[in-house]
Amino acid sequence: MEGLEQWKDQLEQLKSQLEPWKNQLEKCLHEAIEYLNQIPPVQLYAAIAVLLISTLLLLSIRLFKRAKSNTVILSGLSGSGKTVLFYQLRDGSVHQGTITSMEPNESTIVLNSDSNKKRKSKPVHIVDVPGHSRLRPKLDEFLPRAAGIVFVVDSLEFLPNCHLASEYLYDILTKASVVKKKIPVLICCNKNDKVTAHTKEFIRKQMEKEMYDPDDKLRASRSAISAADISNDFTLGVPEEPFTFSQCRNKVTVAESSGLTGEVGQVEQFIWECVKP
Repeated sequence: MEGLEQWKDQLEQLKSQLEPWKNQLEKCLHEAIEYLNQIPPVQLYAAIAVLLISTLLLLSIRLFKRAKSNTVILSGLSGSGKTVLFYQLRDGSVHQGTITSMEPNESTIVLNSDSNKKRKSKPVHIVDVPGHSRLRPKLDEFLPRAAGIVFVVDSLEFLPNCHLASEYLYDILTKASVVKKKIPVLICCNKNDKVTAHTKEFIRKQMEKEMYDPDDKLRASRSAISAADISNDFTLGVPEEPFTFSQCRNKVTVAESSGLTGEVGQVEQFIWECVKP
């Protein structure tokens, strides 16, 4: 019984201590109600509307950030080494010789360099799109959800394929879905382990020269694209100025790699920048 009496005394003391706070809260609430009653209804409704819109905007921004794409596309001409690079990125496996893909290869991976650098990793969805001219339209199926594009170039056999590779890259860089979303593009100069391979600086300059298109011939020559698609695309460069990739609306960078020897660090760094949390 003594313990119960002590509890009752303590509760009474707590009640007496909270009484001033209760009175103060009631006073503040009363003053707030009086203040709100003095505000014209139009202003009050406007303030509530601004608060609701601001809340919805913040929620939308958070949802957009959460929905950031994790898809990176490997594209380029057939024989450039896209599929070998795909397997190297997927599991570090080495595939000798040429691997020609007739269907897109897809895999969700965690970059090997993430664990090495102890940085926060995020699963990456890699898509290897076939480079055959008849299969390139498959690229359009993946572009709407692309966070980045790796355009693979054979640096060993670059010169004979310079025009075709430049034309294909021109096609990608002028697509509305790429330009409007400012999807970053990496020109990956593959097979750089070979002694006779061209450097990334040489390849970049040659492709810029090839893509300098003052008469719009490259754009007009893309016979595989319908007139409707072309009308929705953009043009490259600045009028009457030599073309450089720095003029593109989206970021275009150049790197070197070797799918056969596992030298893919620059590609992994690009991918991580595209999908990092």
